[in-house]
Parts: sequence; structure tokens; C-alpha cells
Amino acid sequence: MRRAIRVFAALILSFAACGFAALAQAQAFPVKPIKIVVTFPLGGAPDILSRLFGAKMQETWGQPVITENRPGAGGNIGADYVAKSPADGYTVVMGTVGTHAINASLYSKMPYDPVRDFVPVILMAQTPNMLVLNNNVPVKSVQELITYAKANPGKVFYGSPGIGTSIHVSGELFNTMAGVKTLHVPYKGRQMAIPDLLGGQIQMMFDNMPSALQLAKEGKLRALAVTSAKRHPAAPDIPTMSESGLPGFEATSWFAVYAPAGTPADVVAKLNAEFNRIMTLTDVREKLAGIGLDIVGGSPEQLAAYTRSELAKWAKVVRESGAKAD
Repeated sequence: MRRAIRVFAALILSFAACGFAALAQAQAFPVKPIKIVVTFPLGGAPDILSRLFGAKMQETWGQPVITENRPGAGGNIGADYVAKSPADGYTVVMGTVGTHAINASLYSKMPYDPVRDFVPVILMAQTPNMLVLNNNVPVKSVQELITYAKANPGKVFYGSPGIGTSIHVSGELFNTMAGVKTLHVPYKGRQMAIPDLLGGQIQMMFDNMPSALQLAKEGKLRALAVTSAKRHPAAPDIPTMSESGLPGFEATSWFAVYAPAGTPADVVAKLNAEFNRIMTLTDVREKLAGIGLDIVGGSPEQLAAYTRSELAKWAKVVRESGAKAD
């Protein structure tokens, strides 16, 4: 009996020690560099967010916050890397509508589960896509584009930074709602797609507003519409797709931070609080507003609910479009 009591007491002490160690680790976080994995190449909205917020976090915490770009497979490569990383808060992913909502329906085999394999941290920002054309395409409105596409079947190509991105699925949604068949050309990032769009190798693209807006302002591309439900303050003169004759057309790109499943709740709370704090800074808000990124913020629970709703929404869009990645 005494031996059993000693064993039981030892187990209790062991569990308590583990609990105290975990608590101490969470309270000390961070004690080493943090890595934010971006699932697309340099220059896009996820990369901008990661580097901007990472610099502010580094100032506050005194630890390096590194952006690591791991593009490929519509973001699946980078997301899967984080899903299989240690669950300690030091490796997180700047997830997108593609990696955590669209790809689950688009790919027949996924290397990770967007819900089971991650802990939501925070919904960072949203932005509409902007339909932009090469300047040599002889149309000046969405309705003219539909007429042109119907008159030139198999000759109108749209680019995207990869299969499964909201840019890709926006094109498929356009085909379905407009009754046309523009052809998808996937690239390994917008940096590869934009030169071909400017050069006329592809004719159109539903690019993220932060990427497309400046090129449209400079006259290098022609902007026809935005994919939000309402006109965007950063481009008030550009009509929505609904206003342009496709009522109900809406496709919002969003960006959110997720940690590997099993990351301690206290660590997630610290990350969430820091991201939310940075969102209140005037220079951050002004910079993001100027490029068409709308700050969101909120709790991990709110992101969890939003992720579930987006999975259902995009499953319907993918099903109706007939799009497949493999």
C-alpha cells in the first residue's frame, strides 16, 4: 500500500512539474526567434503583412521575427510545413483563403487538414480582388469583356499566382456566372504572372487589390471592377462586379495567422494580443488602407468560426464551377 501511495505521489508531482514547465514557457514566450511562413513569393499581400507586423513584433519583444517564403501548390507546401512544425508558437503560417478554405475542395488529396491540424490565432486582413486587363484588350467594361470572350472562345487567358488561390477561383466564378470560357494559366506567384499580363501573353487577371491597384493607377493595366459587395474606399471609382452586370459576384481574399495544432493556449493568446495591438497603430492602419487591405483582428474563436464558414462557402463555389486542381 505504501509503495502504491509513493508511486501515485510521484505521478502527481511529475504532472505538476510538467504543468509548471508549460506555464513558465508560455509566460516567458518568446525566448527565441519567431518564424512566419508565407505560402507565396515575395511582394504579395501575405508577404506585406508578415514583414510589416513582424518588424513591429520584433521591436516589442526583442526577438527576431523572420518571414520565410515557402510557395507552391496553391500555398499547400508552406501550410503543410507549419502543420508539421513543433507546436510551440515559434513557427506560424500566414494562411490565406486558399490554404484554409478553397484548397480543401479543390484538391482531391490534401497533405493537411485546415481545421484539425491548426490552431487559429487571428484574422489579419481582407481585400477584394480587382479585375484588370492588358491595355491592348479592346474592352472598357465587364459587359464588353463578356461579349469579347464569347466572340473569341479559347483566346482569352487569365492568370493566377497558383491553383486554389482566390484569384484562380474568381476566374472560374466569372466563367460560370458570365457563361464564358476564359482559360486559366497558373503561375508560381504573381511576380511571374504580372509580366505576362503586361506583355499580353495573358489578357486578364483577378489580382489582389494591393498588387493590382498601383499598376492600374499608373495606367499599366486597365481596371474594370472589384469583387467586393461594395465599392472599395481605396478605389471608389471602380465599380463592383455586381454593379457591372453579375449580381451576387463576391470573392474576398483574406489572410490569417494559424499555429500548429497543440500550441499552448497561453502562447496563442500572447500572439493574438500582440497582433491586435499592432493593428491599432496609426502608421500600420494608414499603410494597409492605402494599398486596399482592410484590417480585421479579433479573437482565435472568431477566426475558427470564420474558417468553418469560408470552407462551406468555397466548397459550393468550387463544386458549381467544376474546377479541380488534379
